[in-house]
Amino acid sequence: MSSKQLWIAVVGCAALAGCNTAQTHIGDEDPGLGEAVKYDVAIQTVNPAPVYPADSTQPGSNGELGTKAVERYRTDKVKAPQAQNPTRPVTGSGGPQ
Repeated sequence: MSSKQLWIAVVGCAALAGCNTAQTHIGDEDPGLGEAVKYDVAIQTVNPAPVYPADSTQPGSNGELGTKAVERYRTDKVKAPQAQNPTRPVTGSGGPQ
């Protein structure tokens, strides 16, 4: 091995040694690592078959209801929100059943 090749090997090893700045060992991982993914999966599987109100946008909708809502907004004919009854149990995702 020539001195030029040896020099390149030494410099390369030194450069690669500088890449490991964390110096973690097995079991030293961040305890919160992956929590965002686990949370997102849990959110999406709480109610895998949600019940949608008949007058709301349904899965696979083509956006017709959204288009009508935007048109009402632009012409200042927005529907008044329906009053909520706080004593009535909520059905669907997230509420008591």
